[in-house]
Amino acid sequence: MTKRDMTLVVTGATGRTGRRVARAAEAAGLTVRPASRAQGFSWADASTWAGTLRGADAVYLVYPPDIGAPGAGAAVGALSQEAVALGVRRLVLLSGRGQASARAAEEALCASGADWTVVRASWFTQNLSEGPLADGLRFTGDLVFPAQEVTEPFLDLADVAEVVVRTVTEGDRYVGRALDLSGPRLMTFRQAVTEIGLAASRDLTYTPVTSERYARVLAEFGMPAEEVAFLTEVFASLLDGHNSFLSVDDVHEVLGRAPRDFGDWAREAAAEGAWKV
Repeated sequence: MTKRDMTLVVTGATGRTGRRVARAAEAAGLTVRPASRAQGFSWADASTWAGTLRGADAVYLVYPPDIGAPGAGAAVGALSQEAVALGVRRLVLLSGRGQASARAAEEALCASGADWTVVRASWFTQNLSEGPLADGLRFTGDLVFPAQEVTEPFLDLADVAEVVVRTVTEGDRYVGRALDLSGPRLMTFRQAVTEIGLAASRDLTYTPVTSERYARVLAEFGMPAEEVAFLTEVFASLLDGHNSFLSVDDVHEVLGRAPRDFGDWAREAAAEGAWKV
């Protein structure tokens, strides 16, 4: 089967990772079948799955709002089993590097009978250019976040998307493997904001807060209490220092190059207006 004969279902196709995976897959010559609410697909409604999966060759799985959310394991397992029953054996799951709550979904995928690959990613650079954190930087000039001074190997989603597509198109090479991806250097959130400020020619600041204070900030923005509790728990578990290490070997193996540097990404995002008011 050639790449042009392959159909890849991309869940979350309009989301932060999904749209980049779709774009990379199309650039590689695959036929992309987007799966999002706009196409009638819903993780919460199993009756929408078969029509999306039938006739596809591979599926990229991203579970909203987070792979560690309650119910993620059951949903990923059920969809994976349905995919295999419909003849779709190649499944790639986006997971969190060092995220214990993600293991239920990973284990469910592995038990489904699929030819699976897990892509465990560190913190996305795009979390600082898209979504609520970016809005804080853009409109107030300040990033308020409960990361204290922990270091993180920020990872460009363009690298994630390219890795996902390579795992799909390069035969059985990555079947049955969990790939750990990170950016090329460790940075604190304060250092990241400083680099963004330089790239955007703006005086930006970073204000570390406790999880309790951040929960109050989210609640003030109108976020539901259950979502606030879940997000603060995820951030507390991911940003306690255990993820402060590099894991670039798998990026090198799959892509044949180093992961993209934070500074290069920041300059490009700034040129595209990511932090313009």
